[in-house]
This record gives sequence, C-alpha cells and structure tokens, in this order.
Amino acid sequence: MLRFIRLTAFVVLLGAVYSRLLRTPILNWGATKEEASAALPGDELLEEADGIATRAIEIDAPPTAIWPWLAQMGPAPRGGAYTYDWIENLLGLNMHSVNRVLPEYQHPEIGDTLGYGSNRMRVERVESEHVLAWRSEDGNWVWTFIIESNNGSARLISRNRFRLPTVAARVGMALMEPASLVMERKMLQGIKLRAEKLHHQLGSSPYPHRG
Repeated sequence: MLRFIRLTAFVVLLGAVYSRLLRTPILNWGATKEEASAALPGDELLEEADGIATRAIEIDAPPTAIWPWLAQMGPAPRGGAYTYDWIENLLGLNMHSVNRVLPEYQHPEIGDTLGYGSNRMRVERVESEHVLAWRSEDGNWVWTFIIESNNGSARLISRNRFRLPTVAARVGMALMEPASLVMERKMLQGIKLRAEKLHHQLGSSPYPHRG
C-alpha cells in the first residue's frame, strides 16, 4: 500500500510539473504568444476544442515557395510529411518525404481526402498560398497550416485542434504531446529547408517547367 501511495504521489507530482512548466512550450513551440492565442483561419472547423497546439517557424522564402510542399503533403504517392519517415512508417502511414515539387498534387480542393492511418482527413478550407485545413472524418481533429507573408520571408503556422471525448483520449493525448512536438518540429524544419532551397534555386516561381 505504501508503495502504491508513493507511486501515485510521484505521478501526480510529475503531472503537475509537466502542466506548469513544460506543456505550454511543448504545445506552442516556435509560436509567439500572439500567434498561440490568436483566432486563426480553420478554428471555425472545430470551435469547442479540448486541446490546441500552435507551432510555427520563420522561413526565408515567400509563400509561393512554401505552398507547394503543403499542397502535396500526404502518404505515397504524395510528397510525405517531411519528418521522420521511419517513425511514421512504423505506424503504417506509408510516408516517403520527397525533395521535389510534384505538379500533379499542387491544387488541393475542398472534399479531397487523405489517409493518415486510421484517420481519414478531408480538405475543408483552401486559400492558395495562405491557408490549408484538414478535418478528420469523425470531426475530432482539425489540422490547419497558415502562411503569413512578412517582407519577403514568411511565418508558417501549424495549428492542431482536438476534441477529446473520453478519459482515455485525454490521457492518450497527454502522453502524445511531447512526441507530437518531436515530429512536428522536424516537419516544420523540413518544409523550411525545402522552401528556402526552392526559393534560392528558382526565385519566386516554383514551376519552372510550365509553358
């Protein structure tokens, strides 16, 4: 019994430390306080969210060099997610991140669907070079990318909004939050690297072969 009480106290203490000191930096990596607290495009797709993560990165390239990588995201034969493919593929997601623009996937439309394992995601909002939002089939997850132009460079913001209808979902999400930071940080850095390289190579036009 004493061992159980000690273990319970340790778990409660660990949870308190995580909640007070670590959770906000994990959920809002790279985002300013203003970005994290702002109402952003796509929020309307899941207004009552139990969990929100807002992560961001500065990219030394215009939106025209960033958008292609977002537009083509998804499992093969799409462009992947620019993160740790080997981890995603352990989960059966069939992600293979590419380093080239795929012209056939540059025009997402509302109603398009993507499979992320057991999650089927539907495109719900598209504003070319500015907003791309997906919502899960069950309505419990909305993932939105926002590109904000900034004097020749841009801010790329990734916002995840979750509804967590069960205790198991809430516990599972708390455990997943640090892991999601690892994956999303790598993803944002991967998009930054590709966008800046594309901008350096091609200037402001990511479609040099179009006639």
